[in-house]
Amino acid sequence: MLVIVGYLIVLGSVFGGFALAGGHLAALFQPVELLMIGGAALGAFFVGNNGKAIKATLGALPRTLKGSKYSKALYLELMSLLSEILTKVRKEGLMSIEGDIDAPHESPIFAKYPGILSDHHVIEFISDYLRLMVSGNMDAFQIENLMDNEIDTHHREGEVPIHSISRMGDAMPAFGIVAAVMGVVHTMGSVGLPPAELGILIAHALVGTFLGILLSYGFVSPLASLLEQKLNESTKMLECIKVTLLASLNGYAPPLAIEFGRKVLYSTERPSFLELEEHIRQSKQR
Repeated sequence: MLVIVGYLIVLGSVFGGFALAGGHLAALFQPVELLMIGGAALGAFFVGNNGKAIKATLGALPRTLKGSKYSKALYLELMSLLSEILTKVRKEGLMSIEGDIDAPHESPIFAKYPGILSDHHVIEFISDYLRLMVSGNMDAFQIENLMDNEIDTHHREGEVPIHSISRMGDAMPAFGIVAAVMGVVHTMGSVGLPPAELGILIAHALVGTFLGILLSYGFVSPLASLLEQKLNESTKMLECIKVTLLASLNGYAPPLAIEFGRKVLYSTERPSFLELEEHIRQSKQR
């Protein structure tokens, strides 16, 4: 929703200011210029990316229209889930959670937390490392190194659509210049026309530069910035899980391990100690 609001503000400010200054909005309506800029940018996008990057970019675009799911409520769910699992391990041993991690969607523990259960990547991350802990063949340093590598891979994969969109946005002003040059060439080929008509052709040519810059900095490049923020939020959740599990693996009691994870979160979504304690207590009563 904020993306749509932002686009409306951009359009209203630019075209509204132009109209208030006495400009004629009809002069800015140049579909051929849009075809040149948009088509060239799209073609360059396909040339500069492989099939995997194109698919990732097209899949990421719908996410820009959705708000962030990484709220305080979701993190409370995550930490309550980790607390319940680690408490069970503390009381009954690591083997007691084998059934939960082998089939999370059938586990009564995971079923209490639908927000987390719906994120297959988070569930896979938790299950895989709990399974490694159950195996007992790896120490904390080995697991931490493996976690860091997986989080880094996750982050690099998420950066693919960001870089693709960013490069396309950076190219649009240049394609705007191309469209403007084409307009100037057309004007120079029509020097026999009256001055008034030549002025109109020059104005149409200059619209290409304007559209290229507007599309780049007002529409395309902000999407790359938004996707980068969403990627950082998803990475932060994995870091929270990592810190919590490693604290448990190093011998800390579940409440302390959960506190380690809480401290990793961004301050805007981080629940207070008392909020988390109350949520965990309510979760245990369900």
